[in-house]
Order: sequence, then C-alpha cells, then structure tokens
Amino acid sequence: MLEMNRRNFLQTGALAAAGTAFAAETKPHLTRGIVLYPFDLSLADWPERCAKAGINTIGLHAARRLDVLIDYIQSDAGQSFLSRCAKLGIAVEYELHAMGELLSRELYYKDPTLFRMDENGRRNPDSNCNPFSRTALDIIAEKAVHYAKILKPTTRRYFYWPDDGAKWDESPEGKTIEASDQALLVENHILDALRREVDPQALLSHISYHHTLAAPKQVRPAAGIFLEFAPIVRDYARPINDREAKTRQSHGKYPDPNTNRGYLDILETNMKLFGAEQTQVLEYWLDVSMFSQWKRPAKKLPWNEQVCRADIAAYRKLGVKHITTFATYIDADYVKIHGDPQPVLDQYGKASTL
Repeated sequence: MLEMNRRNFLQTGALAAAGTAFAAETKPHLTRGIVLYPFDLSLADWPERCAKAGINTIGLHAARRLDVLIDYIQSDAGQSFLSRCAKLGIAVEYELHAMGELLSRELYYKDPTLFRMDENGRRNPDSNCNPFSRTALDIIAEKAVHYAKILKPTTRRYFYWPDDGAKWDESPEGKTIEASDQALLVENHILDALRREVDPQALLSHISYHHTLAAPKQVRPAAGIFLEFAPIVRDYARPINDREAKTRQSHGKYPDPNTNRGYLDILETNMKLFGAEQTQVLEYWLDVSMFSQWKRPAKKLPWNEQVCRADIAAYRKLGVKHITTFATYIDADYVKIHGDPQPVLDQYGKASTL
C-alpha cells in the first residue's frame, strides 16, 4: 500500500497553493442562496418562489448518501427543475456530505489503512478517511470526478464535505495537525483531479464546521479552494456579533465556541488564510429541520428578520460576498401545516442583498 509521509503531504499542499487567486475567466456569482433536500421540492414552485424573493442560488443537499439526489436529478421532475432554474437565472449547486460515497466503507475489508485511526489505535471505517494514504486520496478524487460528471453545478463550485460532525485521523501523525488540515489535504487532492478531468476552473469548498471549524495551520489551500463557514450551534435569537449570546454547546462534543461572537472571530481567522473573494457563509436562519431537531412533523420556523439582517451586516463588514442558508423541511407538508412561507423568503431575499 503506497503511503505518503506527513512532510511530503504538507510540502505537496504548500506547492499546490497560490493564495486564494482564482482564474480570471471565472464569472463572478455573488450567492444569495438556500439549501434544500430533494424531498423539499415537493413544494414544486421553489424556483419561482426564489426568483420572486431575489434568491439566485439553490443548493441541493445530501446528508449521507447521494443516490436519492442523483435519482431525483435524473428523473423527469429533476430535469424540469433544472430547466426552470436555468430559465429564471437561478444557479444550482450540490452541497454534499460525501465522504462515505467517495471512499466506500466496504473497502475496509480489503485495506484498513485507507481509513482513519481512532482513539484506541485501531483503523476504523466509521467516518472520513486516512488523509495520509495516497491510495485513499486517489480513490476519493476518482469518485469525486465521477459524481462531478453527474451532479453538475452551474457555478463551477463543488461541495464534497466530510462526514457530518465526525472525527478525523487520531494516529500519531494525525495528532500533530488539526482536523481542518487533514480535511484540506483531501480537498487539495480532489480539486487537482477536478481541474484536470472535469473543469480547469473548478472551485471546491473547505467547510469550517464542528471539527474543522479552526483555520488550518500547516496545510495551505490550493488555488481554487474556498472557505464555507457554518456556525450551526449559535444562538439564533441574537446576532452573530453578540459576545453575550451563548451557543448551544453539546457537552464538549465539538470544538465550537461558547458565544456567537466567538464564531465571528473564528470566521475572521479563517478568512485571513482563504481570503474574502469566494468565502461563503452557510447559515441556518431558514432551517426548519434544525429547529425541528430533524424530526417530523416540522415545527413552524422561528424566523427573526432583525437577527438575520444584523448577521448579514456583520458578515459583509468582514468582506463576505456569498451567503446562503439551509431551508430544509420547507416543503409541501410544511405549507399545509404552517401556511405560505413566501413572506419570509421575501424578507430573507431582501436582507441578503444588503
């Protein structure tokens, strides 16, 4: 099994980096977005609702597997959705917790070294990968290319996130670098493959979220890697720049900050590495699934326009140009139970233009 040592990996990452300069040919697209499950498109007029609200990007989300999303996109309904978005000038992207698909857990039975080492010193296929295995990275990149040819973003921006809230490598090598550095090793490798085999101007997200919240310290982002920042456990009753607002900590399970403002400080540190031009904030203002604790029937969204506007002002002050939010569980059933969400969408759309 071909392995690369830590020094070679870090050197590779550094050589690949060129700051955060992007290809001059890339057409600017300033995101005012929402992120939905394919199931949410049971509310069939989502594209028209977005156009009315001034929302210019719909991201389709997969939380664990990609098969349901792919089946939808390849269906008549999915093709109609894409066509209507194109006619309305709405970009379509795919924001995916994809690691389990990019590196099948079945491969553990062939080669355990493809997978992370856990706290007990055992190779474990429970989440993510061994980021120091060149073989693992090659498999991941090959699969990313495969899915990029099926799920084709109209913005050239790709989102292959780690497993949701899951741990990274805890081998002796892994303990010497942050989880965010480990993720960036994988992302640099994926982006290189995407640019060689799919699109020479492809961009790929590095998500700052839970274990990868802290800015990478040893691995540099390759040109074309952009930051996506997701402050999931913040207090949504108070603005993001509030130092007194306590976050919803999970008993130390994740390294998230104790206050809303702590998130903003972490974002600012990340932006010093990744730059502002392509940085995207992924918020949860409209995330009915989160406010319902991912259980159905969905609760009514506790929408707070004032907090949303204050948040966007704080993000803009840092130089953030791309803003999106989960809007999952706003579907046909939600409308039947809680009424028309269009007024909220209109308010969010207006706020996102600030």
